[in-house]
Amino acid sequence: MIKPAKWSLWLFALLLALSAVQTATAAPAAAEAAGSRTVTLFHTNDVHARVESTKDVNIGYAEMVALVRSYKKEHPNTLLIDAGDTFHGQTIANLVRGESIVDIMNAAGYDAMAPGNHDFNYGYARLVELSKRAQFPVVSANVKQADGERLLAPYVIKEAGGLKIGFFGLTTPETAYKTHPKNVEGITFADPAAEAKAIVAELKGKVDAIVAIAHLGVDLSSADTSIKVARAVPEIDVILDGHSHTAMEAGRLEGGVLIAQTGEYLKQIGRVDLTFENGKLTSKKASLITKQQVVEQNVQPDPKVLDIVGQVKQAQEAVLQEVVGSAGVKLVGEREVVRKGESNLGNLIADAMLSETGADAAITNGGGIRASIEAGPITKGDVITVLPFGNYIQTKKVKGADIKAALELGVSAYPESLGGFPQVGGLSFEFDPSLPKNARITSIAVKGEPLDPERTYVLATNDFMAAGGDNYTMFKDYPVANDFSSLEESLIAYIRQAGELKPATEGRIRVKAAAAAPQPAPAAQRPAPAAQAPAASAESGPAAGSVYTVRPGDSLWAIAKKYGTTWQTLHKLNPVPNPNLIYPGQVIVLP
Repeated sequence: MIKPAKWSLWLFALLLALSAVQTATAAPAAAEAAGSRTVTLFHTNDVHARVESTKDVNIGYAEMVALVRSYKKEHPNTLLIDAGDTFHGQTIANLVRGESIVDIMNAAGYDAMAPGNHDFNYGYARLVELSKRAQFPVVSANVKQADGERLLAPYVIKEAGGLKIGFFGLTTPETAYKTHPKNVEGITFADPAAEAKAIVAELKGKVDAIVAIAHLGVDLSSADTSIKVARAVPEIDVILDGHSHTAMEAGRLEGGVLIAQTGEYLKQIGRVDLTFENGKLTSKKASLITKQQVVEQNVQPDPKVLDIVGQVKQAQEAVLQEVVGSAGVKLVGEREVVRKGESNLGNLIADAMLSETGADAAITNGGGIRASIEAGPITKGDVITVLPFGNYIQTKKVKGADIKAALELGVSAYPESLGGFPQVGGLSFEFDPSLPKNARITSIAVKGEPLDPERTYVLATNDFMAAGGDNYTMFKDYPVANDFSSLEESLIAYIRQAGELKPATEGRIRVKAAAAAPQPAPAAQRPAPAAQAPAASAESGPAAGSVYTVRPGDSLWAIAKKYGTTWQTLHKLNPVPNPNLIYPGQVIVLP
């Protein structure tokens, strides 16, 4: 038992000790509040539904999330932001109108997002639905409804380490024509700079830093850019940007505003570090994390995100079996056809592009067509197997001279196959492979009228070619007139409307037959009169004992069947090294 005098001394000592513990605990907290703190913003933009890792190119959501979560364990003041063009672009997104991407982003733990123009590709009402499914705010200050009300919340305030960061969204006004116009009927896109001024005025005093999530880009061809907003509203601390697919290794300072953008397709992850001293922002630094760095760090994909991606893909198997129409003939997409001649499937795709866009002409690369579709029912899966890349349709206003240059490029490798060989709609052309490259086109007609080199035509193509892919650099510098749906979506809609299809090769691409003179067969095999026998018309076909000029889609087997012989006989009569490889314009001697 403690005596009264000693009790008083013991109690005093205990209170003193407790006071010391409290003081020691409070001191670091006070020092943290008054000292230096860093908030890290990881950010993505223009992923276009490239959700999975690919060798040497795309990081993928699962690897990105694993990296961010690993960092966040040691640095809890970390947020994850997306700057748009996210819900659309690949089959995994397009089949379910963006829902799959929202589920993946929910699993990833995003903190905020601003929509890009392609996020309106399912219509603005669908974007609102997706924003409600999202477990993170989708914000945009400048998207207005007919009554002037904003379509989405303009901003969100996030707290990190006791600091408040205000994030507000801006969407490019180009969305009015960089999605199908019907997708944005009834809404408008207000001046981003003006809306930014209004939001910044509202946020000042409420937050410790202001960040714009801006799908605007830095292309000088755009009227409204992040550069313009930074100059107009210097009170913004950081702009996390998108739209122009610009990879900024260390960001860009415009006045005192830091603009950061990652490029595209999750090839890089963006990181911005904001340092605060005594509650005031004193430093901001941007950097990119590359695919190579992720590989070198041996980042293991996040299992939860991998599981979500796997579930989404499995659930879509039933969707892929949905029948959208039927074909009365085989739709030919074999590599050796679409990469060097006219194909009925190529014609069908080009016609779908014209139907979607109302353009004067359409050109798509044969190398983008990856399979045939057999006669009979056509499923969504069939179409996606043909067009697996998620390329979307764009229109550009192009001079006739550059359309001719594009066609010259497309036939430059003939009779060898070329991924850039053009499949066309709304136009037809003839070329002579005996002429020098870049001078082979002998005639071009657009809508039945001769091409005027000086006239400007509305051309529909895919975004890959529009950006100069397959060496179509003559298209690259023309501004995009409009963005439309992806190729597979367009073709599915066209097939649904048509019902049963019987597309044919119809002379859109003609090879000048005179340029391909027959090679003489060995004397013992050569029938004497055959060299002088006339070739029959394309309509009637040649008579037996003459020669036959190969047309697109022909095979030695089919020619033999048509004229009552065998392919082995034709192979013996003709110096064809590979009986499975014959070219349009080649002359075949018949028995």
